[in-house]
Amino acid sequence: MPVTVTETAAREIASIVRQQGLDADKIRLRVGVKGGGCSGFSYLLDLTEVQKDNDEMWEYPFTLAPAAKKSGVGVTVGASAASGTNGGDAASATATAGGEPFTLRVICDPKSYLYLNGTSIDFKDELMGRGFVFNNPNATSSCGCGSSFSA
Repeated sequence: MPVTVTETAAREIASIVRQQGLDADKIRLRVGVKGGGCSGFSYLLDLTEVQKDNDEMWEYPFTLAPAAKKSGVGVTVGASAASGTNGGDAASATATAGGEPFTLRVICDPKSYLYLNGTSIDFKDELMGRGFVFNNPNATSSCGCGSSFSA
């Protein structure tokens, strides 16, 4: 199963790519895990241009709303799946009139993928905090802040 990204998280990632002036065609969102944290493993997110030959990759095409829109960067992601690289699935974009196409490429090393298989990444902007949230079906427990887990 792929590591998926919700529409809200994709919108935030697109915003970060734009703010940092990165080349959207070259940038990949690397997801991974490392030992440590309160529960045993910590999640990693990184924007990078480096992709290794053995990385899993999933492509999520979506459409950014025109920049002039006051509500911020809008994203429309369709629900149908298409074939991605390395056998992964990808979300299919729904076109929005006048929108700018953007493809989010998510990559994961093979060892991290053992722990992240089927994980969904979301973004929350709430009164008590702002950040990416992982919904990991492989985690047997996670810490209160949600940045680490055990499997």
